[in-house]
Amino acid sequence: MFSSLHEIWSLNSDWVILAAALILASCWPLLGNSLLAPLERACEHFAAHKKLAVVTAFFVPILIRLSLLPIFPIRPPGVHDEFSYLLAADTFAHGRLANPPHPLWIFFDTFHVLQHPTYSSMYPPAQGAVIALGQLLGNPWIGVLLSMGAMFAALLWMLQGWFPPKWALLGAALPLFQFGIFSYWMNSYWGGAVATLGAALVIGAYPRILRKHRFRDAVLLGLGTCILANSRPFEGLIFFLPVAIALTYWLFSRKSPGWRISARDIVIPLGTVLALGLVFVLYYNWRVTLSPFSFPHTLDDQQHLTVSNFVWGSSQKPMQYLNHQFDVFYNHYARNQFLHTWEDFGRISWKKVTDFQDFYLGIPLVTPLLALPRVFFDRRVQLLALQFMLCAAMMLTVIYFNPHYAAPAFAAFLCLLVQMFRHIRRWKFRGAVVGIGITRAIFLLTAAAVPICIYHSAIDPKTNYGLGAGEPNWQRAELAGQLDAMDGQHLVIVRYSQTHHNVHHEWVYNAADIDHAKIVWAREIPGVDLNALLDYFKGRKTWIVEPDTSHPLLSPYNPGIAVPPNTENRLPAP
Repeated sequence: MFSSLHEIWSLNSDWVILAAALILASCWPLLGNSLLAPLERACEHFAAHKKLAVVTAFFVPILIRLSLLPIFPIRPPGVHDEFSYLLAADTFAHGRLANPPHPLWIFFDTFHVLQHPTYSSMYPPAQGAVIALGQLLGNPWIGVLLSMGAMFAALLWMLQGWFPPKWALLGAALPLFQFGIFSYWMNSYWGGAVATLGAALVIGAYPRILRKHRFRDAVLLGLGTCILANSRPFEGLIFFLPVAIALTYWLFSRKSPGWRISARDIVIPLGTVLALGLVFVLYYNWRVTLSPFSFPHTLDDQQHLTVSNFVWGSSQKPMQYLNHQFDVFYNHYARNQFLHTWEDFGRISWKKVTDFQDFYLGIPLVTPLLALPRVFFDRRVQLLALQFMLCAAMMLTVIYFNPHYAAPAFAAFLCLLVQMFRHIRRWKFRGAVVGIGITRAIFLLTAAAVPICIYHSAIDPKTNYGLGAGEPNWQRAELAGQLDAMDGQHLVIVRYSQTHHNVHHEWVYNAADIDHAKIVWAREIPGVDLNALLDYFKGRKTWIVEPDTSHPLLSPYNPGIAVPPNTENRLPAP
């Protein structure tokens, strides 16, 4: 019995703590008021200085994360998508939008990277652009850090357009505590900060345009839309449609300032920015895929994927791939993500809901959802509610989901979350101001996530606690560090196990300029002669590594001597 109780507590302890805190806050809503009330007044006074608050919102997450570097170091990439974005960043940092295909591309072929007609990332360029900025400043992660600061500044600015300053400040603080410091958005290269930044500019500019009709706000709305188009184009389009329709309706209504002012301060600047953004998208597509109307992501799907990204799509005949890792990933893993049954649709849909809740809300922020029905009928935020519901419906139609896929929708959801807080704050029960106690309890429990993550980081600097998605590849990074410290250039031949390799742990990723990179990673393909590769890079020191061993080591490559397989503690199959 004790064992069962212990297991129940381990699985539900966070919910038990939340329930206990809410009961305590409801029974004694003004508990700690002598300390919390002055703190709230100080925050309200600070929030009234809107511009200062926005600047502070930019620097706070940056300074907090930098202060934690001694116990929580920069994480190396480990996920397919991260390496692809890093390739885009390296390409942009060298002044190119795409790279010419390599003559020996077959040995460098890898996931989410186009090898022809150009050697490029398959992803839209916005994330790669901010990482490129970081690379030019000394480290690609600096770009991630700056994008997170810009995201929080934009979120606060967005909320100031919809709510009083004190509630805007609260709304910006919630995601900072929930996922702003320790999640994969801050600590990897494939987060959603850039897309959320674009979405925040769009819905932050919208109410300001309606109130003040300013040229600047029209430009910011257009800029936000362009960022969405170059970060998450499909989700961004769905996100933008309700705003575009509402803005068009307003321009033709009696509430608009008249066509002379509307054309000069809204239509022309917004239309110009959107037109320039469209031209860039078409030009980027042309440079990468050689067709302005072919997106890199679409081309990569055509070259590798045999299943649709949407639940209504059909599966094609499995392709034959030269390397076994592609066969496992595309013909087995990808084809088993959705089995085209209603039961499976329910499974992946529920997983999207729970993943959204786990990343964006955690446990404490589930509580404000009690006011969700009230918010959906609140005329002040009806556009945002419609926008979020449309985005949520769209997410149900795609098979794959990671939290950053919902990055645009989160901007609208955050506004709704703040409105839920405002409704709950006014709750009373038999004259007791229970809403005050409940909102304080929710906020304090959310903020408690930061010291908990700091504790885990202090115990284990390489911990993935709180990361949320993905896993850094420390082993590859350590071997790359060893090679960087050596003189000369290196060729590393990666030999995977054909039976026990985890296809999500890919090692074959390279810089934009493969021929001049200090380290070149190449795939050993059974049955394919390596002599052409060895001859091409004959001036390099050649190594072989087996990632599927318990402790991968570099061994000098000798084509006449086979490296004995290491069967100890191989990584599990996917």
